[in-house]
Amino acid sequence: MSKSHPRHLKKWVLAVLIVIAVAAAGTIGWRLYERGQTPQETAAAITPTSTSTPEPTPEVSSFSLFMSGDGLIHGTVWMDAQQSDGSYDFHNIMENMGTLSQGYDLVYYNQETILGGTELGLSGYPTFNSPQEFGDTMVDLGFNLVSTANNHSLDKGETGIDRSTSYWKKQAETSHTVMAGTYNSQADHDDLPVYEVNGISYCFLSWTYGCNGLEPPAGKEYLVNIYSGHEEELLNQIRQAKAKADVVLVAMHWGTEYDDEANEEQKTLAQEMADAGATVIIGCHPHVIEPIEYLNNGTSIVYYSLGNMVSAQDQLPRLIGMVGGITITKTTVNGESTISLSDAKADLIYTYYEHFTNFKVIPFKDLDDVHLPDHQAIYDQYSKKITEYDSSIQVGGFE
Repeated sequence: MSKSHPRHLKKWVLAVLIVIAVAAAGTIGWRLYERGQTPQETAAAITPTSTSTPEPTPEVSSFSLFMSGDGLIHGTVWMDAQQSDGSYDFHNIMENMGTLSQGYDLVYYNQETILGGTELGLSGYPTFNSPQEFGDTMVDLGFNLVSTANNHSLDKGETGIDRSTSYWKKQAETSHTVMAGTYNSQADHDDLPVYEVNGISYCFLSWTYGCNGLEPPAGKEYLVNIYSGHEEELLNQIRQAKAKADVVLVAMHWGTEYDDEANEEQKTLAQEMADAGATVIIGCHPHVIEPIEYLNNGTSIVYYSLGNMVSAQDQLPRLIGMVGGITITKTTVNGESTISLSDAKADLIYTYYEHFTNFKVIPFKDLDDVHLPDHQAIYDQYSKKITEYDSSIQVGGFE
């Protein structure tokens, strides 16, 4: 009597199991087919499904900021703007600045000279007082951020600040212009208003290194923000502003006159201000342009010096100014917001005049050799200064 081979038995068992599996799968498939399900639906029916929470949609808003330098109104500038009826009109001198800044949400300049008006008595260098019509022109051209803390803030003492501040308060009521840096009361000085543009909140601060040796009267230190010896007060104000607003804009009157490099104080203060929460630091005072650079991995930026916007200074570097632009974006996800900077750019302008008359601020892109001989070579030379510290800054791009 013969015996079955073990290998034959294993093959037989395996065949039976395969038949049973195929039959079971066919039964399941037939039952699903009878219910009208397609093969794709059948596959889905036997495939485990997983549920996932959709990604939240970010809320994104932004605003654009335009920056220009010192409105340094020498006597010959306001004399050139005088009309036959004795009034003053600076539109012809400044009109190109309105074209350059058109379309920007916030438009900044530094009012270097006191706007005490004709009633106070107009004057030029070294203790300035300028016609308030210059401010009228700048507001008409769309400028809505004005810094007034600088080394000429006390040129006409408390009276000059009172008249200038009162003027800008009226502009705030009618044109929503924001002024910072000088004040006519302790309450105004201590206030830290928060403004809003396109759904983004911001604070605007303004400080100067000093006032050409002049000091506010005792007990009235509030008249002008002076940071020398009060650096911690400056940094604390930035921290307070950052706690209240999305964006902190800081105008700084600092640096070394006629030096086109940022000095060590500027660099140190800029880093400290960025660490404290400053978003954009806007520098003036040297009367010549200085470079631009991002700080803290691009979360802050400093324009060390924008130079003169308009003046009657008589040497070439001092007649060249800078305009700057940047986009500030707020992104909110699940109630958490972040601020980012983009499209940082700058370009050059030139104050043209002949025999201290016919003043005109002209972008270099609109210059010719009649206005400035060798203007293209001069532009090539000075535009390199813009990117000296940071090659990512765009040169040009203004209409």
